Amino acid sequence: MLQTHKPGAQHADEKPLSGALALVTGGSRGIGRAIAVRLASLGAAVAICGRDANALNDVSAQLAGLGGRVFSHVADVTRPADVDTLVAKTESALGPVTILVNNAGIGVFGPAHEKSAEDWDRVLNTNLKSVFLVSKAVAPSMISRKDGDIINISSLAGVNAFKGGGLYCASKWGLQGLSACMAEDLRGYGIRVSTICPGSVATEFSGTSTKDPAKVLSPEDVAHAVETIVTQSPKSFISQLQIRPLSKP
Repeated sequence: MLQTHKPGAQHADEKPLSGALALVTGGSRGIGRAIAVRLASLGAAVAICGRDANALNDVSAQLAGLGGRVFSHVADVTRPADVDTLVAKTESALGPVTILVNNAGIGVFGPAHEKSAEDWDRVLNTNLKSVFLVSKAVAPSMISRKDGDIINISSLAGVNAFKGGGLYCASKWGLQGLSACMAEDLRGYGIRVSTICPGSVATEFSGTSTKDPAKVLSPEDVAHAVETIVTQSPKSFISQLQIRPLSKP
């Protein structure tokens, strides 16, 4: 049975996340891929999910090349049955989840009054409902062990409004509220719930942005923030990290 990482407790020849199991949703590309690679390089066994089997296979091969244990599964994390199957198969293959990174997300932009109910459901289900579902599925085992990290990838759009961001901001502001309440509900069990709020990141998600690539974040910047959270002192609790590029766009 896997043991959750405790900073300072590992032997000198171990990596800092040896014994941990990380589940990363939306792990087949972009930010999710960078996070999965970073956690695997730190010694964690890593499970990833997404909707594209070929992309998942590519990332799985990269993770396996780092020498750790890997599991991937095609899943739609907006569907309760898919989430239950994902968590059950992950635990069967690798053990209990000690680090959950809720990264799956999409963006639909433009004036809210011009968007459809289907657009609303797609954004809110992916960016907010999925966090509720996956966190709910892994929480019982974390509670029983009195240990774990749940990291929700939010956005600066979760604390700032901008033109055309109605649906996306609604999902991320909701995620901020959900995360803060989950943190209060679970901290008594030794479980830390944190949010990471990046600005614009150079990924496929950003689309055809006109911003200077040198003035936006990279997926690895977000992965570094995840590393900061999971390797902090066991008695500390980073509730939120906001990340901006050093150079203003």
